[in-house]
Order: sequence, then C-alpha cells, then structure tokens
Amino acid sequence: MCPQAQPFLLRVVKRGHKNIGMKINFWSAISNSFPKDFCSRDAQILETYGRDWTTVFDPKPSAVVFPRQTDEVASFLKLCLSFGVAVVPSGGRTGLAGGAVAKNGEIVVSLERMNKVGSVDTMAQTVRVQAGAVTQAVHEHCMQAGLTWPVDFASKGSSQIGGNIATNAGGVRVIKYGSTRNWVLGLQIVTMAGDIFELNGSLEKNNTGVDLKQLFIGSEGTLGIITEATLKLTTALVERDVFFFALKDTPAVLRLFYEARKAPIELHAFEMFTDGCLDAVIKIMALKPPFVESAGKAYVLMEIKKDGQGVEEWLAGLFKDGLIMNGIMAQSEREARDLWALRENIAESLYRTAFLHKNDIAVPVADLDGFVSEMEDMFRKHYAKLDLYFFGHIGDGNLHINTLKPSNLNKDDFLLACHETDKDLFSLVQKFKGSVSAEHGIGLLKKDSLHYSRSAVEMEIMRKIKKVFDPQGLMNPGKIFD
Repeated sequence: MCPQAQPFLLRVVKRGHKNIGMKINFWSAISNSFPKDFCSRDAQILETYGRDWTTVFDPKPSAVVFPRQTDEVASFLKLCLSFGVAVVPSGGRTGLAGGAVAKNGEIVVSLERMNKVGSVDTMAQTVRVQAGAVTQAVHEHCMQAGLTWPVDFASKGSSQIGGNIATNAGGVRVIKYGSTRNWVLGLQIVTMAGDIFELNGSLEKNNTGVDLKQLFIGSEGTLGIITEATLKLTTALVERDVFFFALKDTPAVLRLFYEARKAPIELHAFEMFTDGCLDAVIKIMALKPPFVESAGKAYVLMEIKKDGQGVEEWLAGLFKDGLIMNGIMAQSEREARDLWALRENIAESLYRTAFLHKNDIAVPVADLDGFVSEMEDMFRKHYAKLDLYFFGHIGDGNLHINTLKPSNLNKDDFLLACHETDKDLFSLVQKFKGSVSAEHGIGLLKKDSLHYSRSAVEMEIMRKIKKVFDPQGLMNPGKIFD
C-alpha cells in the first residue's frame, strides 16, 4: 500500500490546496484499485529501484509499483496520466547511462514480477516472454529445446528482456548475430494513455507500412512500456572453441581481427582488453591468470564454431609471424567459462578498483585502426595523468573506454578532467562518423553529447515522435533530451 508521504506532498502544497487533495486522491486510488503489495514507498526499495548502474545520479522516486500483468500497467498509466504523474520504466537496472534513474519524484514501474516465459515453438523458433524475464533465464529455458536467443552480455544474470529491447542491447556476439532488434518479432506495449498495442505479433513478414515496433526498440522507455515480446530464436551453438591470446599492443589486436575475418573459421565473438583490465580482473575477482607470466599489453578472447578445418594451420602461421605472443585454447567447457570470466568481469572489477568514468562508443569497423591510433595518441599527449583502460567488441566497432581516478586527484578535479577528455573524445568519434553511445543509450548521462552523433533535424524528428506517444512528457521524462 502507498500511504501519503509528507516529502511528496510538501512539493505540492506550494501549488495550492486543490492539488493537495488531488495527490491524496491519487494515492487513495492506488490503494483502492490495485493489490496491497502493488506499491511501495519503503526507503530501501526507493533507493534500490530508483537507480541503475550509473553512479552519478541520486535516486529520488516517490514510489515503486510492481505490476504482474499488462492490464495493471495500462490501468496504472491511465491513472498517472489523469493526475499528471511521471513514471520511469524499470527492468534489471543494468544500464550505464541513467536511463532507469528516477531523480525528480517520478514513480518507478518495475517489471520484475512480469517474468513469465512461454513454451518454445520449435517449428517457428520463437518464444513469447514477459518483459521482466531475466535474460539468462530465457537462455536456459530455450536451451532445453536446443535453441537460443543469441543476445548475450556480461549482465545477462541481472538484465531483463524489456530493458534489453528498450536499449537495443548489443553484447559479445553482435559480430555473429547483430543487436537485439534483429531478434524481436513482435511487441506488446502500453502507452502513457494506457492504450495496449500488439505490434507485429509473431509474423516473420509484414509489409504493411512503417514497422512501429522498431520505434520502441532502443527508445529507452520514453515512448511507452514494453510488457511482452515475441523473440526470434536460432540453433544453439553446442560445440565451440574458445581461445585467449596475448598481443604486443592494440594495433596488433586489430591486425589479428582482420586476419580472423579472412580465416577459415566461423567467428562468433572477438573481444579485446588492455593489460590493465586483465590485471584488475585477476586482482579483484581472484581469478586464475591465463598465463604464467605477463605476456603482452593487449589481450583477445576469440570464440569460433568448432569444426577444426584449417584452424591449427592458420594459428601456427600467426605465431610464426610474431603477431600472437602467447595463446591458449580451452580444453573443456569449464575452461571456456573460466576464460570468458576474464572478459565478463572487467566492468565490475574496474568499478571496485577506483572511482570510474565510462564511455561506450562505436565507430565503423573499417575505421577502428585509425580511430584507436588517434585516441591513444590523444590520451598520451594531452591526458597522460589519467589512467586509461579500454575493452570492447572489436567485431562491431564498439569500445568501452574507461578512466579511473588517480589516488592523488580529488573527485571534482577528476570529473572536470573527464569532461575535457569527453569533448576531445566525442569530437574524434564525430570525425570518424561514429556514435557516442554504442550500447547503453543516452539516458540522462549523454544528453549534452547527443549532437556529436545526431543532427539537429534528426533530434527534432525524435522529439515529434515523442509527442505523438507521450504529449505531456510523463513517460521517462528527461531521458535522451529534455
């Protein structure tokens, strides 16, 4: 139950007594129309559900609601619209751009109780799921039928399908399968007006005008709330080979990637990270080092389909040429998981090492070599006092660029320095016709940087689309643009 709360009502008092009554009626309407456990104003719950993995925003939601079905979402949004109450859709809250942060008294709509996963249709290779289903749970459910939803990333144990879709999540296998939007056939969404739309259902082909579901994929919950989805599946990769390579530097990483593109292999993942990232993972997570001695300045984790045709000969040539300094191949599925753990735990390890400033950028794959060269040169010449750590999905041009606060620099000065690096970094991204956000969206964090990747005309079109679905601006307000 959501009792009236003095901090929330105090803000309304300044508007006059009439509005106080309206707000009291709003909370009464929730109590009278929804189950007892539908709404919470518990301080710990507000703190937990009011934020995502972004650390720079303080959560200040007025309440958190927990619907169990689409009709409840629709009824609640209608109520909010009638009282002019803003909402923030919430999934697993693993985003890094503030897209799920409620910092201005909004009500968080958590989808975590809407976590049902339907039976797998093995003929159509689809599955219908509720938005709150955890990504890993969907993977495990589909694997029982020998199929998979191939969107995969380190946060799969916490992230939810609705959030994956709302942010068009990428992950570690985009090089093979592409981003989330490639694996969504249909959506059920609820607009701020409480209207429920079924968009495309389970159709593989539907050439009847604009594909409206694509507007909601990647919209960061600013147009409506995704409540269910029909996911497209593919055959699960049962047998794989996982390699871990040590290389001299990042240019060598890119040369290896170009060689892998030409090799007689089916490439499923090609992940790189610098030596600092590996050191942090081994230290913070107490993981076993892949090599007895430190072997290079950059590392690559490569996953391929197991077939053995020409792989050994290809690798032998790379070792002979000196491109690969050291390397190992997983001899079992357990060893493969251990090698993947070195990559998947980087983000958490860096967070636990020092105060962190993150960027998530993308450039065209063909321009990676030139971009990385200029980026490293920029940091070396102008920001040598900042510790640079980066890792990423080389196969799709996505790099996660991290700077950790040096111990001798206070937080304010560090953030000021990062602000300067961001301007130079984003100008470089713009030069290479890239994106200031490859995976995590714009949210609250990157609104001021959107112009580096989107033209004024594009942003105006996006604003007009927002007004169509949410004319009062109550759905995840302040995200992407004001």
